[in-house]
Amino acid sequence: MTLGGLDIIIIFIYLGLTVFIGFLISRRASKNISSYFLGGKTIPWWVLGVSNASGMFDITGTMWLVSMCFVYGLKSAWLPWIWPTFNQIFLMVYLSAWLRRSDVMTGAEWLKTRFGTGRGATLSHQVVVIFAIVSAIGFISYAFKGIGKFAYTFLPWELSPDTYALIIIGITTLYVIKGGMYSVVFTELLQFCIMTIASIAVGIIAIYAVSPEALNKAIPEGWKDVFFGWTLNMDWSGIIDTVNNKIEKDGFTLFGFFFMMMLFKGVLSSMAGPVPNYDMQRILAARSPREAAKMSGIVSLVMFFPRYMLVAGLTILALVFLGPEIHSKNEIFDFELILPYAIQNFIPAGLTGLLIAGLLAAFMSTYAATVNAAPAYFVNDIYKKYINPHASDKRYVNLSYLVSFILVAVGIVFGFFVTSINDIMQWLFGALFGGYTASNLLKWHWWRFNGYGYFWGMISGLLGSLIMPLLFPELQPLYAFPYILLMATVGSFLGTLLTPPDDETVLKSFYKKVRPWGVWGPIKDKVKQDDPSFEENKDMGRDIYNILTGTIWQLSLVVIPIYLVIQEYFYMSIATGVMLLCSVSLKVFWLDKLKD
Repeated sequence: MTLGGLDIIIIFIYLGLTVFIGFLISRRASKNISSYFLGGKTIPWWVLGVSNASGMFDITGTMWLVSMCFVYGLKSAWLPWIWPTFNQIFLMVYLSAWLRRSDVMTGAEWLKTRFGTGRGATLSHQVVVIFAIVSAIGFISYAFKGIGKFAYTFLPWELSPDTYALIIIGITTLYVIKGGMYSVVFTELLQFCIMTIASIAVGIIAIYAVSPEALNKAIPEGWKDVFFGWTLNMDWSGIIDTVNNKIEKDGFTLFGFFFMMMLFKGVLSSMAGPVPNYDMQRILAARSPREAAKMSGIVSLVMFFPRYMLVAGLTILALVFLGPEIHSKNEIFDFELILPYAIQNFIPAGLTGLLIAGLLAAFMSTYAATVNAAPAYFVNDIYKKYINPHASDKRYVNLSYLVSFILVAVGIVFGFFVTSINDIMQWLFGALFGGYTASNLLKWHWWRFNGYGYFWGMISGLLGSLIMPLLFPELQPLYAFPYILLMATVGSFLGTLLTPPDDETVLKSFYKKVRPWGVWGPIKDKVKQDDPSFEENKDMGRDIYNILTGTIWQLSLVVIPIYLVIQEYFYMSIATGVMLLCSVSLKVFWLDKLKD
């Protein structure tokens, strides 16, 4: 692609400014490992929330969303539930507060508050460290493949996608390793502002460039319908025949069944809490449990409108102007490249530079957050705990630099062997995280669950998630989830019931401090014996109501910008009304009820 001089200047100014900010505030990060990984727990909740939203506004995921919106239309609003996006609602309603009350640095360190310090607790601690490192490497590979594809299409130099990825990852790694969480959070604020401006501009361009009549001619019947039946019932024959092949390959023809699987997995995964990545890190970095909950709430509020303005805008531009060309060639098309093709062909000079800078910002946010979060599990949970507990803060920070570099190098190596963004995305969220669900759901809600059960549940789930793709390579990762969950659940129960319960003192301390709801009867009775004034958590019913309301609220935030861009103003007004009603309900029954 040939970029204008203005576009190139904008991109280089952005890259230089990002690295400058990272190095400028690096001194604050290098005080100690709490400052390096958690910003000293002094960063305001709304800053952490916008930073978290920026980290989730990743370029690779956005490329996937554009390809899904192109193929499935409004029904694509449901597809991110495979991650699931509504886990942010579970976090804001109750889990962020529960997690933050532990006052620790990492998810692995948190396990000490739940299982104590015995052999089972040690094993559970070690397996979470392994999971955190494996998932971080997976995310780095995912980012590597996405940024390479993107840069190859846009940047004007004759380099391979992998070479572009190496250069951009190298620049990002510089400020992440040096500046720690302070660097990540404050550069992400800049990146989110750039991304928002560029995204809204693309949506406005699409509104003026594509009339409803032109769009209707470029899409099949049902494309504008957000609701669905048992089957997809969307036929692209005569419009873009090859899209039918993609739908069949994706395995989404029985859309109703696929939706139920997403909902089943999503609810269980959300109840398990966040995986040990940047999302958990920002919760632990909040100044209080109440602020942790508000931080998770603002993520959905600020992220979806600009992101789906961009997704919908690029999608309809590609449908109307690129669709006929795809149909005429009647050959296999890489739908993950719709985003870069649409920008290359339909976005004017100047804005192209800003948008490319914004998408680079989106990539750098996600990548930076992952690279900053992962080393804490080695430095704090292995080196400091087992190898050198009395080292200086400087040594811990310097070791964090080294571990970050090694993780990036390993992730890049794996990235060279990945062929599809969709494949690794589905494997990460559909399979690997499936192995995390059983143990982490039980740890919150069942008093008898112990460290051994956690360890064997995690090991069983991880083995299942690694073995399933090898034994059944054609199996859709989401459909492998029940089998992985079954293996993990059996491992969890056997590990728990064949070993003695954890220390009662630890369980009482955890229950009194965190106050979870669930099957905690025996521990609750003993806590009340010791402290008759203790009040148990009776908010389960209200939490469930808020989760249902919040999920509808979040979905409305997704479809409003899509309806706006495709100029379906009647349905946009309905979605806006639903969003406002849900907002009032959440204000009354969630925000006003928050406690530390």
